[in-house]
Amino acid sequence: MTDNDALPGGDAPRERGAEGALLEEGALLEEGAKKSGLLWLTVGTTPPRPVWHVWLDGSSWLVAAREDGAVEQFVPGLAEAGRALVDMRSKDKGGRLPGWTAEVAVVAPDDPAYEPAVLALHAARLNAPDGEEQPARWARECDLIRLTPTGSARSAPRDAGRTVPVGSPAVTRGASPFNLSIGRLRRRG
Repeated sequence: MTDNDALPGGDAPRERGAEGALLEEGALLEEGAKKSGLLWLTVGTTPPRPVWHVWLDGSSWLVAAREDGAVEQFVPGLAEAGRALVDMRSKDKGGRLPGWTAEVAVVAPDDPAYEPAVLALHAARLNAPDGEEQPARWARECDLIRLTPTGSARSAPRDAGRTVPVGSPAVTRGASPFNLSIGRLRRRG
C-alpha cells in the first residue's frame, strides 16, 4: 500500500507532500540522535571524526576543545565551519543511518541556550576529570557547538563507510598482566 492508496474501511486517500517527507526525515534523524551518544563529523575535506554529543531542542550539542591536546575532544576547523556533515549509526541494529548536513554555530556563555545545553552535556559526560568544576573549565577552554539539521538528509551510503582512523596520542598503559587461567582446561571429576 502506498501513501496515495485508499485505506481499508473506505477512508479517503492520504496525500503525503514534501512537508510530510521532511517530518518523517526529521523524526528519523531525531530518534537516531537521541539514542546514540556518538556521531561522526566531517568538516571540510578532513576524514570523519567521532564525537560525543547530546540531542537537545532539535539540535546536537557538543563541547570541543579550542586547541589540540586538551582534555576534551578536538575537532579542527569545526568552530569556523559554517556546515558539517553528520553520520550516525542505529543503536538498535548497528547499521549506518542516512547522514545529514548540519549548520554549525558556536554558542556563547551569555546566550540563553548555553546553560541548558551545558547542564545536559555535563550530565551525559562520563568520567569527568574535574567533577562539578567541569562546566567552568568548558567555559574557559572549550567552545559549545550546536549542530542544527538543515532540513534534508543525505541518502544512505552504499559502502560500509570504512575509513582510515584518525591518529591519536592515546596509547595503552602497557602489556596485559599475566593470567594463569587463560588456556587452561578445567577438569571435572
